[in-house]
Amino acid sequence: MVASEDVQATQAAPAPQAAAPVTIEVWHDAVCPWCRIGLHNLQRAIAAAGRPVDLQIHPFLLDPTTPDEGRDLRGWLGARYGAARVEAMFANVTSAGARYGVTFHFDKIRQSPSTVRAHATIAAVPAAVRDAYVHAMHVAYFERGEDIGSPEVLGALAETAGWSRAEAIAAANDAARLAAIRQAAEAASRSGIRGVPHFVIGGQPLHGAQSPEAMQAAIAAAR
Repeated sequence: MVASEDVQATQAAPAPQAAAPVTIEVWHDAVCPWCRIGLHNLQRAIAAAGRPVDLQIHPFLLDPTTPDEGRDLRGWLGARYGAARVEAMFANVTSAGARYGVTFHFDKIRQSPSTVRAHATIAAVPAAVRDAYVHAMHVAYFERGEDIGSPEVLGALAETAGWSRAEAIAAANDAARLAAIRQAAEAASRSGIRGVPHFVIGGQPLHGAQSPEAMQAAIAAAR
């Protein structure tokens, strides 16, 4: 006769429950260099944290009045911040990016495009290739100076990321999607978001292009 404790010892232990994913929300604009740094650092933090995440990317428009054809970048920044400060601003963000392995070539960027179409494609891209697509978009604009307000450029970038060129162009030209992006960006501004990148990690806000270590700590602390 086997003792009861021996019987209990032979029973299989219950399988551990999988950890629930940490919800991470990001508000960003595709032409915001600090957003590029912030998203780059977030991806590093996610990889190091070793926890499942549900990453949600929301649109924000730095200048909702930008025309569909875009506008001169230096002229716009000069009018907003003063012409004497523009090159110093470029140098500052270039130096900040270099600390984390992010490259900027502002000498190749002439236009500040409208990003409504870019956001529409980010909202439509399949989740499996979204990160690759957003990265391709950032490289195209910040390193090659390409017009990411152009549906054709967005279609080409989609193809390099493993998405359908035709689907990306269709999303970029979809009037309902474009209206939804503008509404979402307006809602973000009304909610109190005044600048980007803006993160909410596990319900806790974290603003600005934080270091990978700061974001990893926020992920670890999330319930």
